Amino acid sequence: MTEENHRNSIPMTVTIGTGEESPGNPVEDSEKKGVDITYGIDDAPPWYLCIFLAVQHYMTMIGAIVSIPFILTPALCMEDENPARGVIISTMIFVTGLVTWLQATWGCRLPIVQGGTISFLVPTLAILHLPQWKCPDPDVLGAMPEDEKEELWQIRMRELSGAIAVSALVQVFIGYTGLVERLIKIITPLTIVPTVSLVGLTLFEHAAATASKHWGIAVGTTAMLTLFSQVMVNVNIPVVKYRKGHGLETRPFALFKLFPVLLTIIIMWGLCGLLTLFDVFEPGNQARTDVRLKVLTDASWFRVPYPGQFGIPTVTLAGVLGMLAGVIACTVESVSYYPTVSRMCGAKSVPAHALNRGIGIEGLGTMLAGLWGSGNGTNTFGENVGAIGITKVGSRRVIQWAAGIMILQGVISKFGAVFIMIPDPVVGGIFCVMFGMICAFGLGALQYVNLQSARNLYIIGLSLFFPLVLCQWIQKHPGVIKTGNDTVDATLSVLLGTSILVGGVIGCLLDHVIPGTREERGLVAWEKEIDSLTGDADGEIVTSTYDFPYGMSLLRRWKWTSKIPFLPTYKPAAKKN
Repeated sequence: MTEENHRNSIPMTVTIGTGEESPGNPVEDSEKKGVDITYGIDDAPPWYLCIFLAVQHYMTMIGAIVSIPFILTPALCMEDENPARGVIISTMIFVTGLVTWLQATWGCRLPIVQGGTISFLVPTLAILHLPQWKCPDPDVLGAMPEDEKEELWQIRMRELSGAIAVSALVQVFIGYTGLVERLIKIITPLTIVPTVSLVGLTLFEHAAATASKHWGIAVGTTAMLTLFSQVMVNVNIPVVKYRKGHGLETRPFALFKLFPVLLTIIIMWGLCGLLTLFDVFEPGNQARTDVRLKVLTDASWFRVPYPGQFGIPTVTLAGVLGMLAGVIACTVESVSYYPTVSRMCGAKSVPAHALNRGIGIEGLGTMLAGLWGSGNGTNTFGENVGAIGITKVGSRRVIQWAAGIMILQGVISKFGAVFIMIPDPVVGGIFCVMFGMICAFGLGALQYVNLQSARNLYIIGLSLFFPLVLCQWIQKHPGVIKTGNDTVDATLSVLLGTSILVGGVIGCLLDHVIPGTREERGLVAWEKEIDSLTGDADGEIVTSTYDFPYGMSLLRRWKWTSKIPFLPTYKPAAKKN
């Protein structure tokens, strides 16, 4: 039996703060005041409803997952028709499910989805721009024997796997030791802006290269996604639903709010299919739906991903230090989501031990993603955070079911191969929106700072523009750094070629060096946000929401557990006024 307290499963919407309670869903926590929630974080909906809600979360994140290999695999020197593309997607989905279950059950225990992230693509591309990893010309690649082609991309994957796995140990360390509590005090809004925004800005060339394969389809995709996600966001579709004791009812369903990306992909993919059927696109055009049909036919039905499936990971100093930029960016982004999710679910503020454990599990998940050969790390999906606010369902049980679905789909290789067949211009149109949103998310941190300050404008401008100049030049001139030591040359090339690292360092350094008031720098408003991550001011946090599902009675017997930063019995030192 689990020690976790699950409430009655009858779906009742509760508006907390009215002094009224609905049957089967009692008001227990005064901190839920003003929160309209159908299923709270500790609630367990019926299993059949869990499946539906879990599939919804799965469909929300799948668009972001499948987009990553469209940039990653060409950089690995993998041909478009290679069935291994589907294997990489299946691996990403499998690891996403595994890490999501770990996070929701033993990590921060918030109902969040952990999966592949664009943030790791920036250092990945910097590493693969090194002279030793440069891909051969397409003609040379096409003439290679199949076994040499496989080794060509797998040796690069092993390099990425080692770099991701080892760099993730830093995130594991800062999480489980409680160091993240102190590091977030150093990370200011003017550090977040370049670190996160440059993820989207740096990848604009890849969006352009993919979209340019057919601008009509790409622009149509972007326009349709804009229509669904922005213009029609409040348009509900009537659906028939059965409710026990009431029979069939018609309920509004927020289709365009929940699935704008999925709807856009399906419609534009179908349009490309029709244009392919009537030979509007010439043979070989990347907008055709049959150009990679061989990927689907050659893929196996079932394949269980496993660590080291592409060979034993290799580790180099340049790769590890470069990937640290992705680790830092993901840590900053995930920490910013925690208070938002807890408020959406009507839960208590995230205590220090849950923050520490959440970042530690994320680091562990990134390490597993590297060892499994996904070529990427893990991070909190903002799309799924948004889904909680829309659906009013913040149950961690739903996320655990979603994790199970992801693990199951990850072993069905045909499923991963299907997504490889999405026409490139459709993906390019999605990129234009997705990368732009990542950039905007970083710029959102400017709400805390004084934008009338010349000091702040100087830091923002330099930290955003200079990395684009320097890093682009470094990547286009491989081998330009010559210190006489190959290891040092490679390390400096990766570090100076990773825009999010260069921009983050410049922003952080200048913000701490150039004089400015706390209000001007946005520290007053920012620290209020950060304080919500560490619980009550006196350090006494009494809650079951963030407790482990098993073993709590044993932990409470031992006083020494209150000193361990990642255990639910941890009591941080009281804050000084």
